[in-house]
Amino acid sequence: MKLPMNLDMDRRQCLYGLGASIGAVAFQTMLAGEEQIPSEGPLAAKSGPFPSKIKSCIFLTMEGGPSHLDTFDPKPKLKELHLQEFVRQGEAKSAMESGKRYYVESPFRFRRAGDSGADIAENWEHLAHRVDDLCFYRGCQVDSVNHPTAMYQLNTGNRFAGDPAVGAWVTYGLGTVNQNLPAYVVLPEVSYPQGGAANWSNGFLPGHFQGTAFRSQGSPILDLRPRAEFTPAHQRKNLDLLAKLNQKHANQHPGDETLATRMESYELAFRMQMEVPQILDLDQETASTQQSYGIGQPETEAFGRKCLLARRLVEQGVRFVQLYAGTWDSHDYIQRAHGNLVRQVDKPIAGLLADLKERGMLEETLVVWCGEFGRSPDNGVRGGTAYGRDHNPHAMTIWLAGGGVNAGHTVGATDETGAEAIECVHHIRDLHVTLLRLMGLDDNKLTYFHGGRFKQLSQFGGQVIKELMS
Repeated sequence: MKLPMNLDMDRRQCLYGLGASIGAVAFQTMLAGEEQIPSEGPLAAKSGPFPSKIKSCIFLTMEGGPSHLDTFDPKPKLKELHLQEFVRQGEAKSAMESGKRYYVESPFRFRRAGDSGADIAENWEHLAHRVDDLCFYRGCQVDSVNHPTAMYQLNTGNRFAGDPAVGAWVTYGLGTVNQNLPAYVVLPEVSYPQGGAANWSNGFLPGHFQGTAFRSQGSPILDLRPRAEFTPAHQRKNLDLLAKLNQKHANQHPGDETLATRMESYELAFRMQMEVPQILDLDQETASTQQSYGIGQPETEAFGRKCLLARRLVEQGVRFVQLYAGTWDSHDYIQRAHGNLVRQVDKPIAGLLADLKERGMLEETLVVWCGEFGRSPDNGVRGGTAYGRDHNPHAMTIWLAGGGVNAGHTVGATDETGAEAIECVHHIRDLHVTLLRLMGLDDNKLTYFHGGRFKQLSQFGGQVIKELMS
């Protein structure tokens, strides 16, 4: 006898049903033990299991792999070894080792800045004044030397596409304050980072949690302004009719999350037409504020606009904003390449940090600066002074700022040539776990049932890097 539609389940669906009902109750009771906060929808604002001052995250992604050796981790030993043949020590092999290789000194001079005495290359002219708000971390390691897989691991915890991005997990756990804006916004370059839009995918999470990419040229969102002949009243009638048709279809296909997400996205797009244009209008900011971000100056205009827009978005309740700046993949001419890149982002980032602090927002905003890996102390010599560096998954520098961060400290260390992290060494999964904890979330409780098991950002668990927290 055939069962009714809502009871006609195969064994996998039955097991899922158990996991999502009785099993889920027992599982969540065992792990959490706290009362679930009711919500009005998947993106309704929620609180995590841990107290946190932080409401939003701004993730500054330096795509291409910035060199820690030429930014925030000076190695005087490389000056002594410059152009001597590279000798591999232990397991810290060169990331792209082939042929004869030589040690390469940094072309940049370093200084100690701020009351904390943080190490910083001298060409970071503006960020040097903000170092006491930062926590530098030199102990992080990743698994891949290839850009796409390393970008996926940085953004999703998995080297292969298909998993949810950090921003998707955060919005899944906390929702968003402003229902008229996307919860998770991405500000990419004209050319998307290696790996493309999968870097901000919702993965196996429902579509509500996917990152919304704003275009870097022209209108950030296509069709943001409706044609003049379409009034809000006309649009409302069209959406009401569409919702009625979609609801009829949804009743025939219960549990279709894709359809539900699509229906809600139409409504969000309608609401965004009212709110987004005002947020995108940076001319509302004072001339001095725009100048502090480097807007109006050719080198800093593009990234300065992203940084200022990021502040305006989190100010309006957007939960997670990711900015991309690239490319830092300096295999040759690192002095020229990294020099230009630092000039493009230095003033905008310093302006963002200062602006957040002056507005009382830094305590409630987590700011992260990170690439997908570091760079090697050696390289092949390609002639003249065209020195660069190769990829290095064994050592990198990341910094954090905001509420709950151990500001004014440098955590971890690399060896004398910067080839490998040797103190407070942690895999990138532990950094992810720490970022979630700073925002009041617990990686072990922030799970989603998919593929027969409860999945999480860290893949199979990790630990909080306590040294990064105040």
